[in-house]
Amino acid sequence: MRILISGASIAGPVLAYWLSRYGFAVTVVEKAPALRKTGGHAVDLFRPAMDISEKMGVLPQIEAKITGIDQMVVHRRGRLVRIDLTKIFQATSDRHVEIMRDDLSEIYYDAAADDVEYLFGDSIAAIADDGTVTFESGTERRFDLVVGADGLHSNVRRLVFGQVEEHFVGAYLTVFSVEGGLPPGEFHTFLQPGSMAGAYRTRYSGDTRAGMFFRTEQPIDYHYRDIARQKEIVRERFGGLAPEVDGWLATLDHAQTFYFDAISQIRMDTWSRGRVTLVGDAGYCPGPAVGGSTSLAVLGAYVLAGELAAAGGDHTVAFPAYEREMIDLVRRSRAFALGAAKTIIPGSKFAAWGLVAGARLAGALPAGVSKALAKLNSKGVRMHDSMVVRDYDAIVRARA
Repeated sequence: MRILISGASIAGPVLAYWLSRYGFAVTVVEKAPALRKTGGHAVDLFRPAMDISEKMGVLPQIEAKITGIDQMVVHRRGRLVRIDLTKIFQATSDRHVEIMRDDLSEIYYDAAADDVEYLFGDSIAAIADDGTVTFESGTERRFDLVVGADGLHSNVRRLVFGQVEEHFVGAYLTVFSVEGGLPPGEFHTFLQPGSMAGAYRTRYSGDTRAGMFFRTEQPIDYHYRDIARQKEIVRERFGGLAPEVDGWLATLDHAQTFYFDAISQIRMDTWSRGRVTLVGDAGYCPGPAVGGSTSLAVLGAYVLAGELAAAGGDHTVAFPAYEREMIDLVRRSRAFALGAAKTIIPGSKFAAWGLVAGARLAGALPAGVSKALAKLNSKGVRMHDSMVVRDYDAIVRARA
């Protein structure tokens, strides 16, 4: 059975690994000419994604490339407020790491590269009802199933479902590489009503990234491929916030890595139509950087592959089962993301003070106390750890 996956970032390679392990013939098409190896930006893996990564045998590689960010340093009125992030992470998840996105993508790619066909520098132009796919390169091939794992602005979603609204949650995010001598393992941040700017330097590689959020009531008019306009917006919003921030902005034009996007959600009643389904941000993005989308994508890919294997490749059984398994987690991730976006981007001076004070308290409490308090609410900070990882290997063996 031949399955085509569009997208080679996170969900795509994870899905490719599990499908090939279950005996499917897998092809992955990626628009970029090669895997991105500029580091990207930091992403979180919570317990479910860590458990799945361990099943894939890639946990040592992931742990070797964690960012090592364990201190937040808040610059407020000439004072430095230090916050222990280790205790906060321990409270939110029993098993958590932070890693650069491109490093994670490469690790997942390597896990099944010898068993999967990868087509770089190409994209899907059309998908027929019988599974015939026309690529932008002009070639045609037939597949039994097609999966869109191509992110928030999914091409597969557009081809199959038409123009699906991206629900703006009132904020924007930018991440870019900067030159600087920040101490490794520290995240330095500046807060003001409506915006947050920070930068960090990873321990294992020394890469330095600036990450900035800002609020706005209405979406900004720009094209998501217009990089020059995006950089102009970043300068307009953050210029003058602090001398350190101005220094980061001064390197923007020659930044090796640059990312800018609205924090938006994809809210669809179904992610499947005919032979096609969506996984990760393409089908249910809860909001970049605020909803645990990376862990959700890893889990979604694992579940989709497991349900297809359990159904013997029958997508009319597997696709609905996949959606039933994921829908509650998706809804909770959306709700969590809406609250998180409001919290990390304070709307007033009082909210900024409350954010810092709350983080200081969480960092000051004994780890056992903060973890016990967090466990009282599986819909809040412990929401990501509440995701259940089913043993699909056992399910498939039982149904064989």
